[in-house]
Amino acid sequence: MTYAFSPLSFVPRESELVISQERASDVPAREQLLDAAFGQARFQKTCERLRAGRVPAAGLSLVAHVDGELAGTIRFWHVQAGGLPALLLGPVAVNEAQRSLGIGRKLIAEGLFRAVQAGHKAVILVGDAPYYNRFGFERSLTRGLMLPGPVDEARFLGLELDPGAMADARGLVAACGVRASRSPSAALEGGILRRAA
Repeated sequence: MTYAFSPLSFVPRESELVISQERASDVPAREQLLDAAFGQARFQKTCERLRAGRVPAAGLSLVAHVDGELAGTIRFWHVQAGGLPALLLGPVAVNEAQRSLGIGRKLIAEGLFRAVQAGHKAVILVGDAPYYNRFGFERSLTRGLMLPGPVDEARFLGLELDPGAMADARGLVAACGVRASRSPSAALEGGILRRAA
């Protein structure tokens, strides 16, 4: 089966793009990138209620480096979408100077590809419909769902990685998955996760 989000390179050949799993050493640059892209208002977003105090889905916190510099980030999170397991996509951010290179599309494509490979069935997000429609996200799949706070409903979208996975999705979207550790040895990680956009 061919997916619209198969990982294809959208970056010009003269730039060396490397997408990899996020590492602790990426976090300072990642936080600066998110601050520049979204500002402090990112901590007030409804989706933050679903991410706060949780660990991102295993293997689905990705970063893009162009010529050795962090240029983009994406994370996925475990949620219950009306009682059904799903992933919440976000945030996605790309360095302003490199936004014309298609890095965001590559990160999303790679993230969705990895989600399929890991056996995930559905993804939801809040984002620009014309942009995310190209990956197969649709408003129709989330009409039976509610988020735990205000949201522009036209931007609340879903994608079935497995056909029919969201057919019975009804009710409130709730956070789930592993809670962030509060142990002293994980203080850095906990701080990162509490600040995650």
